[in-house]
Amino acid sequence: MVGRKQFGILNKRIIIIGAGPGGLTAGMLLANRGYEVTILEKNKVPGGRNAPIQDGPYCHDTGPTFLHQKFTLDEIFAETGRKPGDYMDFVKLDPMTRLSWGDLSLETSSNRQKMAANIEKSFPGEAENFLRFMDDHASKFKTIFPFLLKPYTRLSSYLDKNLIKALPYVATTKSVMDVLSDYFQDDRLKLAFTFQAKYLGMSPWNCPALFSILSYIEYEHGIYHVQGGLSKISEGMAKVVTEEGGEIRYEAEVEEILYQGKNAAKVRLTNGEELTCDQLIVNADYAHARTTIFGEKKQTNDELRKKKYSCSTFMLYLGLDTLYKDQPHHHVIFADDYHQNLADIQGEKIVSEDMSFYIRNSSVTDPTVAPEGHSQLYVLVPTINTRHGHDWQGTQEEYAETIIDKMVASTGMKDLRDHIVTRKIITPTGWENANIFLGATFNLAHTLSQMLHFRPQNRLKGFNNLYLVGGGTHPGSGLPTIYESARITTNLIDEVYDQKRTPVDFASSILTKAAN
Repeated sequence: MVGRKQFGILNKRIIIIGAGPGGLTAGMLLANRGYEVTILEKNKVPGGRNAPIQDGPYCHDTGPTFLHQKFTLDEIFAETGRKPGDYMDFVKLDPMTRLSWGDLSLETSSNRQKMAANIEKSFPGEAENFLRFMDDHASKFKTIFPFLLKPYTRLSSYLDKNLIKALPYVATTKSVMDVLSDYFQDDRLKLAFTFQAKYLGMSPWNCPALFSILSYIEYEHGIYHVQGGLSKISEGMAKVVTEEGGEIRYEAEVEEILYQGKNAAKVRLTNGEELTCDQLIVNADYAHARTTIFGEKKQTNDELRKKKYSCSTFMLYLGLDTLYKDQPHHHVIFADDYHQNLADIQGEKIVSEDMSFYIRNSSVTDPTVAPEGHSQLYVLVPTINTRHGHDWQGTQEEYAETIIDKMVASTGMKDLRDHIVTRKIITPTGWENANIFLGATFNLAHTLSQMLHFRPQNRLKGFNNLYLVGGGTHPGSGLPTIYESARITTNLIDEVYDQKRTPVDFASSILTKAAN
């Protein structure tokens, strides 16, 4: 294990605002590299949107429900001389997800031959198209991946050789759906390779073409459940931070950042306490933080509303006194008119009655999240953000009942209503009240005008020592990219102090093997 005194710079104090996935990753790496790290978290537990929700005897994940691109998390832990498997119990899922369109379903798998056979069964004649897609995207991902690992704090970053190689995939007006139309004939099958755009909160008809790699990543490298819930990743990371000598202060909410010129000199907590820092990292919803805690340098709400934002989500967390053993771990049920459903969401005004929704029934895999003989369901419905002020307070109960009606009609859980013991709802307004700007749960939209140098930068423009991590900065939202945002930021801080390190790289060999 790398010693904390290796760099000999323990007199440099790093404050990190927020113990979400990005803040915890940065805390792990910086504490291991020898910095004095303090993470300030307003809640009682780590994780942010990757924290647990305890509802009586039922434990739910707040946000992410599976991990893809696991090799990135493996690299982060390896940089501290550790393995994530020593801190949490991973289960690779196969089948991964059941996708349903009315009476037709497809079980997805990261085993290419099994996936091809499943596709051929549900969509005759399309298996060869799938294999062609996978071969082409192995090369595409290998080309794109390296340029996502670099900071874009300067326009000169666009001269990076990795970006130049990737430009044909990036500098295009094509959408993800356009790309999929080059491979598949059946519109429903296209959706099996485009619904992952929901991780970005975008419609595949508008999402930039480069993000067709998202489905490839899942179908090539698989997805993982963590026993006890994905929040266990945050718990494991928090443990590493403290093992490395870092401090996490809970119920420590930041009120304001204080400055000396272009330097963030201190942070003031809501209890009046002030803490000094040499470098400051903000791991909070970008737009919310920028309009609140940035003090004299904050921006107005109107300025931030000019940007484009992702959709929101309507959440149902159900505790049941039964276990539906015949129902899949993950199940995505598409709207009858998926295109219109997404058009409603992107328009930000209409709440679709014909909605798509996702159900996680993790108790079929994980006995630890509910009492014996019981289970819990996590239900996510992509919907409009709060830009136009929909009255969720007045409509949430009716909408929840509509969702449950559709679950009963679309799954084998016909007696679901008889078994609901607990029910918790988070609406887009609820997300907004939890300090998420416009309730946009996937942060700033991933349009070409809000990516790379044009996204809020890892070293925030206009400041000397203020950095961002999380979904609101480069490379974007989703757990692996959030981990990567933190690694990019910590490496930028190392550059300030001329610290050298040998990077951990598992990805290159994995991606080369897949491409060959």
